[in-house]
Amino acid sequence: MPQDPKRYTITSALPYTNGPIHIGHLAGVYVPADIYARYLRLRGKDVAFICGSDEHGVAISMRAKKEGVTPQEIIDKYHTIIKKSFADFGISFDNYSRTSAEIHHKTASGFFRKLYDDGKFIEEVTEQLYDEKAGQFLADRFVTGTCPKCGNEEAYGDQCENCGTSLNATDLINPKSTITGTKPVLRETRHWFLPLDQYDAFLREWILEGHKNDWKPNVYGQVKSWLDDGLKPRAVTRDLDWGIPVPVKGAEGKVLYVWFDAPIGYISSTKEWAEREGTDWEPYWKDKDTKLVHFIGKDNIVFHCVIFPAMLKAEGSYILPDNVPANEFLNLEGNKLSTSKNWAVWLHEYLEDFPEKQDVLRYTLTANAPETKDNDFTWKDFQARNNNELVAIFGNFVNRVIVLTNKYYDGVIPVPVTFTPRDEETLAELKKYPEIISSSVERYRFREALGELMNVARLGNKYLADEEPWKLIKEDAERVRTIMYVALQVAGVLGVLSEPFLPFTAKKLQKMLGRPVSEEKSPWDAVTEGKDILSAGHRINPAELLFTKIEDAEIEKQLECLEQTKLDNKAGNKEVTPQKETISYEDFAKLDMRVGTIIEAEKMKKADKLLILKVDTGLDVRTIVSGIAGSFKPEEIIGKKVTVLVNLAPRKLRGVESQGMILMTQNSEGKLVFMNPDDAADNGETIS
Repeated sequence: MPQDPKRYTITSALPYTNGPIHIGHLAGVYVPADIYARYLRLRGKDVAFICGSDEHGVAISMRAKKEGVTPQEIIDKYHTIIKKSFADFGISFDNYSRTSAEIHHKTASGFFRKLYDDGKFIEEVTEQLYDEKAGQFLADRFVTGTCPKCGNEEAYGDQCENCGTSLNATDLINPKSTITGTKPVLRETRHWFLPLDQYDAFLREWILEGHKNDWKPNVYGQVKSWLDDGLKPRAVTRDLDWGIPVPVKGAEGKVLYVWFDAPIGYISSTKEWAEREGTDWEPYWKDKDTKLVHFIGKDNIVFHCVIFPAMLKAEGSYILPDNVPANEFLNLEGNKLSTSKNWAVWLHEYLEDFPEKQDVLRYTLTANAPETKDNDFTWKDFQARNNNELVAIFGNFVNRVIVLTNKYYDGVIPVPVTFTPRDEETLAELKKYPEIISSSVERYRFREALGELMNVARLGNKYLADEEPWKLIKEDAERVRTIMYVALQVAGVLGVLSEPFLPFTAKKLQKMLGRPVSEEKSPWDAVTEGKDILSAGHRINPAELLFTKIEDAEIEKQLECLEQTKLDNKAGNKEVTPQKETISYEDFAKLDMRVGTIIEAEKMKKADKLLILKVDTGLDVRTIVSGIAGSFKPEEIIGKKVTVLVNLAPRKLRGVESQGMILMTQNSEGKLVFMNPDDAADNGETIS
């Protein structure tokens, strides 16, 4: 890849149209992608920033079933909400498409057909999980069960969200249909597979050797782990009634697997954009002088770094991604964001509650971006970032400069007289920032870059505070002319450098300075070269406040909404679980439940939720692995009387054989509690 590519293709993960956009999506994917795209455009680069709604797959069908409507109604509803939210928030996509579009169906079908005709797939009849009550095969999120890697009992049929492992539905232990709650059976079905194992050598050379030093450690580490586990053929078709029909004979009732279909959406969206703009789409995907960058969350790393590149390699004519700067997850007020539990800050609702404060959220999410680890969004931090940083530092500096210029010189930038060493030092430091910020952005360190942008505002604030032109104006008016000229250069540079991070603020500031950023082909480079942004004699406009304080009452309102969500979830948890299938007395009599005492407990290494317990059952002392580490510390439960299912078949979890099960339940607050026997009961006593 050349140092300076001819063009850039930037993609951000296609959001599922099964719900609106929330701050986790913004922080992980869309804000960093938008910063990068805006930065490159400011540099005068040829950029195609591509996205669109992901409208196929199980998540859509599940939402439709839940709301009692058709999948088409679901995708139309949420596509409209998502697209408008992105536009109102200022995410500057060159094209935002949707995978239900005809151009996408043609592109995805054509891609599959080429690989099919070239013999790149293997066709197999395999056993898949089938829900007899619903009368359908269970793909992906239509089935949940225990993860074989970490023991998470709520893993999905395509992925465990606890440990990030990519799964097949048949990998799950104790699988259960999310449609009917019944235990599925295995039935034979025919599917097409991409033999990923055949691309092992290519992927190892391309990633492990070619990108060891330039990909983020979390991305490189996850991909290496996946490759080291051994690649297996991956199904590219599914037994579903919602999606793109498989374009070959004998594939009736089958659709393209959403993770084959969705990334092709980047290509079809580029085609749609190019057709509208009257340009050729192919250089953006097939020219080696194009830099392709995927912005995603960590749950999509495997698909963008292993599966999609293998698809592109199999097709043969496409470039591969230069980088995949995936972020970790953002939590909300200490808890994991959850669409199903409504534990989120929804973008469209934020824009209603905080009109004209798009940049405050962009700033907060970037300053606290989960670039290397999961981070937490709190409303108090959001308020503090706005009041103590944007208002008190950035806004305060700009307001003072523009107000004083209008007051002293009727808005006309004064001619400087003599530059003192302090003036020259300030201007020299100012000219370093474009390069410093560029370096951070081009290494995908957007939090670091934003910090440097704020240092520009701090530089201006300190300069004004030290020079005090409001005091000098009566004593040395000539000196004040130079001071204000220097301060205005800082404001002018802020007007350019802030655009990728705070686009609405930059536009407002450029208007006040009477200098829209679009005047030059590459304003960022002009600043880098040290050209004065604002010339003497140029007239600026009156001051407007860039930022306003956020009051406690506004934050309390948001916290009250979240508290109500907690209460609603608690009430929802009180709903009685539907009765399971009827069993015979003989089935129940097979269960051997005994009183036991936990005598040892320790955390399992590299497993957040698992404890290894030694339990005295009265019959023996046995090892039981239990997924309760998130609720109890080992030292808290030693000596605890418990109910043990002792005749459960042993199974290995992370290499440790578990010889039974501790019975637990949840209280009204959703917390795990032990099903305690009477403290007077002896170990080994049966429970019936």
